[in-house]
Amino acid sequence: MQRIPMTAEGFRALEAELKILKSEERPAVIAAIAEARAHGDLSENAEYHAAKERQSFIEGRVAELEDKLARADVIDTSKLRGATVKFGAKVTVTDEDTEETFIYKIVGEDEADVSAGKISITSPIARAMIGKEEGESAEVSAPGGAKTFEIVSIEWV
Repeated sequence: MQRIPMTAEGFRALEAELKILKSEERPAVIAAIAEARAHGDLSENAEYHAAKERQSFIEGRVAELEDKLARADVIDTSKLRGATVKFGAKVTVTDEDTEETFIYKIVGEDEADVSAGKISITSPIARAMIGKEEGESAEVSAPGGAKTFEIVSIEWV
């Protein structure tokens, strides 16, 4: 069974989503199905089919979240240190072509949000940076061609 790396914050977010699905979403969709059934003929009942589809989505997501939480490898990033880029690092990089500077925190897949500066450990840019030190360059294969980033700083927050 493959472990899934994530921060404590990411683990709590998945737990919160699971709790909402089980305590709010699931009962609401069950009530919607019961109400739609009361309307009679189910073969042409759009409300019934929409509620069943929503129920299917919820049950699938519940199973997915339970699996991820069971396989979670929660990493306390506050205890991490080092001179190389690894999971949990906050990395400042500069695009060597455009001189633009970006700040990324390397997190688990479910926590990734580029607009918030969080990139997945499995993303191409994170994989290119892993193991590099300040001053080194990381080459990333992008759809528009290869990009090279210089690692300006590595912080642990």
